[in-house]
This record gives sequence, C-alpha cells and structure tokens, in this order.
Amino acid sequence: MVHAVYPGSFDPVTLGHMDIVCRAAKMFDKVTVAVARNYNKPSGYFNPEERAELITRCTSEMPNVHVDLCDGLLADYVRRIGANVVVKGLRAMSDFEQEFQQALINRTLNPDMETLFIASSVEHMYLSSSMVKQVGALGGDIRNFVPPQVREDIIKRILSKA
Repeated sequence: MVHAVYPGSFDPVTLGHMDIVCRAAKMFDKVTVAVARNYNKPSGYFNPEERAELITRCTSEMPNVHVDLCDGLLADYVRRIGANVVVKGLRAMSDFEQEFQQALINRTLNPDMETLFIASSVEHMYLSSSMVKQVGALGGDIRNFVPPQVREDIIKRILSKA
C-alpha cells in the first residue's frame, strides 16, 4: 500500500488545496492531509483543530483520505504514521526552490521518504490562503476560491478578523 501525506497549514483551505487532495487520492491508496502549524505565521485565522475539521468536511466523500494534525518535523511524522510519500503542490517556479530545499532536508532526516511535486491546475495557480484572506478582509468575494462545504465558515471568520 502506498500511503501519501499532503502537509500544509491550510489557513484556510482553498480550492487549490482540494485540487491537490483529489488528484493525490486518485494516485495513492491512502492520503493523509496533515494539518501543521506554520512556524513562519504563528497567528492564523483558524486554529489547527478548526482547519482539520474544515478539511474533514471537504473530504468526507473520499474514502481513502484521512485528516490529521501534525506537529514537529514532517520527516518524523511520516515515519511515525508509516507513510512513504509526501505530496507537495507547486503553483509557480518560485514555490519550487523552497519546496525542493525542504524535500532534500526531509530526505536527509528520513531516507525512506520520497517527495512528489504536483503542478497546480491552471485555474488555481494564482490561489493561496494568504490571498483569500486578503481579498476577503477587504470585502472581496471569495466564493470562487474556497470549497462550498466550508465557504460560509471561512467568510465569517475572515470578516470577524478584518
């Protein structure tokens, strides 16, 4: 069985994230969406448990997708849950440099772990959680950027923080 982990902060989950989850679910026997704390952005709009719950709602009809919380080193987490692949979505070449560096570090920490890069679908290449929060906080319509199952929760939270 090939078990993949798709890690991220997902604050909030976007249609771009869901595109990668759906595509990974078709490639692997099991996909764990690992909701991690982003140490570069300590204060999020949603806490990790809330983010995991939002993604769980979005993946409820995907039997091979599981959502979990991940804290600490990704290489250790992957080893602990018995996964063997990490999936990373790439929007642009600018993403590749940082993701490639992380993949090399993770491979050094866990030689049994492979990283697979999935290019974002064209319609989601510009999309990021940061942009969704910014557009929403400034009163823009984010309906085309976030999954319908959690859209209202995300809009309410963004407006409450604006």
